[in-house]
This record gives sequence, structure tokens and C-alpha cells, in this order.
Amino acid sequence: MLLVAVVMVVAVVFLAWDRWRRGTFFFGGATLLAAALRMLLPADRVGLLAVRGKVFDVVWMTVLGVAIIVLAWTISSLGVT
Repeated sequence: MLLVAVVMVVAVVFLAWDRWRRGTFFFGGATLLAAALRMLLPADRVGLLAVRGKVFDVVWMTVLGVAIIVLAWTISSLGVT
């Protein structure tokens, strides 16, 4: 959970520096990282990444992470990096 939180903090820093696209990519990446950790870690070590069943958690976080990254990729930056 701490690793996912660190990536989220990096995303917030990018957003604070007005780098919304990079920040959004980091948010999506953190969500995909959470999905991977939920899939790989044993149930007693997963902590707050466990919300429902393992399959539900992994599928939901993967779909959400991919959707965030696709949205960040497809929206025009209008001159903002």
C-alpha cells in the first residue's frame, strides 16, 4: 500500500506543477500497480488493497487504471505538457 501511495503523491506533485497529463498517467499507473500487487500478494499481506474478492479487485482496478491512462492519452493537451 505504501508503494501505491508514493506513486499517488508523485501524481499529486505533477498536478500541483500544472502537469495534468503526467499526473493523470501516474494516477493510472498507481491504479495498475495496485491491481498487480493485489493479484500477486498473499491475502494476509495485501492490506487495504483488498476490498472485495481478489478477482473483482484485480479486474476493477485494471479497468479503472487503463481507462484513466486512455483518457490522459486521448485528450488534447492544448499546449500544456
